[in-house]
Amino acid sequence: MSSSGAKKLWGGRFSGATDPLMEAFNESIHFDRRMFAADIRGSQAYAKALLKQGILTADEQQTLDSGLQAVQKEWEANTFELKSGDEDIHTANERRLGELVGAVAGKLHTGRSRNDQVATDMRLWLRTEVERLHSYLRSLVGALVERASTDIDVLMPGYTHLQRAQPIRWSHLLLSYAFWFQQDAQRFEQFLPRVSQLPLGAGALAGNPFQVDRTWLAQELEFDSVAPNSLYATSDRDFVAEFLFHASLVMVHVSRLAEDLIIYSSAEFGFVKLADAYSTGSSLMPQKKNPDSLELLRGKCGRVFGSMSGFMMTYKGLPSTYNKDMQEDKEPMFDAVDTLSGSLQITAAVISTLKVNAERMKGSLTSDMLATDLAEYLVRKGVPFRETHHISGAAVKMAEDKSCQISDLSVQDLQSLHPMFEDDVLLIWDFERSVDNRSSIGGTSRVTVQAQIDQLTQWLN
Repeated sequence: MSSSGAKKLWGGRFSGATDPLMEAFNESIHFDRRMFAADIRGSQAYAKALLKQGILTADEQQTLDSGLQAVQKEWEANTFELKSGDEDIHTANERRLGELVGAVAGKLHTGRSRNDQVATDMRLWLRTEVERLHSYLRSLVGALVERASTDIDVLMPGYTHLQRAQPIRWSHLLLSYAFWFQQDAQRFEQFLPRVSQLPLGAGALAGNPFQVDRTWLAQELEFDSVAPNSLYATSDRDFVAEFLFHASLVMVHVSRLAEDLIIYSSAEFGFVKLADAYSTGSSLMPQKKNPDSLELLRGKCGRVFGSMSGFMMTYKGLPSTYNKDMQEDKEPMFDAVDTLSGSLQITAAVISTLKVNAERMKGSLTSDMLATDLAEYLVRKGVPFRETHHISGAAVKMAEDKSCQISDLSVQDLQSLHPMFEDDVLLIWDFERSVDNRSSIGGTSRVTVQAQIDQLTQWLN
């Protein structure tokens, strides 16, 4: 049988039973139960606020607090027994509290609505999770920095349009991602104060009639501020949308790193080799070693982005204050947190255990990648860059016509293109020299790469 209206927090208005299908459709306990600790913490603080206003006696507040502690212990021990009618975490906790402490449990909801209660629970829960994700981002930056420091002397081709472009340090590439993830961590830091805004005490929409001290509640629950408008407090889910955007952007960075490593680990490149712990084989082809960890990271980016776009479509059309559509805010948030949590830890582990084939990377450098250096040689002799660019292009074409490397062209060959080429032009055919010439801030020289490592290490410390 379906639960009767009398068993529900909202049941007094109703005399008929709820369709069992509607009851299942309406309930959220199977996913919002993970907010049990946040819900209990909010209730404990609210009971103290009611004590301050004389709604509860000291004995009643202590009874409620002890009962809520007992409920939390049941959740933590996985012994909490859900019953028919427990449509959400708030209903389940209040029902169990009533079983443990009796009628005084009915006083806890005085002046409080599930509207301000759920918004408080979500902010409490998400704040803790964002702090945890921030720590995972820092660990990933640390893994990239450590790898960059170890491999600082490894040279490789840098690519644009997936075509060989100029020589760079492998560490330089790793650090480009480290700076992206640092910015992701900084965005989470900037986001936290907007999550940490207290809705509790706003009631269903119009405010609390018992003048509960919301400033005190914010201090008790370690919120940075109090939501300044009760309509806004109960209906705001911008913090969910913003979190999902930040999570999507983190996953874009994870996906791009994964794509680079997938390419570089292929037999055609052979620059890196994934540890067996983060690879799988084929059920048919015994020779295969697939970068499944990286492919899953790349794929899960779409999952998180989908959560964001789906939630935004739910959120955009709502009239003011609370609507039941908002029940659809939690699963995207929960799933994005879970996906991001696993993805960041896996990415850090892949980076830490990766094997680098430095000889293969260096062997992929070709002298045509120094064509820009050839142009810059003439720039240093006073020739305008636009002119030197065309001259260097002509040298590339000459080498193609001669079926040789550009570095095989003689000084006389180059002088036929411009008279300012001299014997010292042969010095530019040196990849180390080319890389170390890129020594402005952010460049790929050893000095500037070390400066980037030092910069990130200082931030980590």
